[in-house]
Amino acid sequence: MSLVMETKIGRKFTVYLPKVIVEALGLKEGERVLLKVMGNVLMLESLKDPIQLALSGKKFASIMPEQAEAISVEEQARHIEGSA
Repeated sequence: MSLVMETKIGRKFTVYLPKVIVEALGLKEGERVLLKVMGNVLMLESLKDPIQLALSGKKFASIMPEQAEAISVEEQARHIEGSA
């Protein structure tokens, strides 16, 4: 998909995104974005919250509670050994 829209720079250099752009990117108020400057081009990239991605994203692996507990015990033991 390709969208090109024009907007203005407002007070205190605020840039207001057109609704169609916000909807196309699936942005919500309060979400974080990454701004990149490449020459005279400004790129805006949507940054998704890792927790939200984990809850709503496609699942590609699974772990049993017992496996998670075993890994936790191992990591705690390693941490204790490293700090002694």
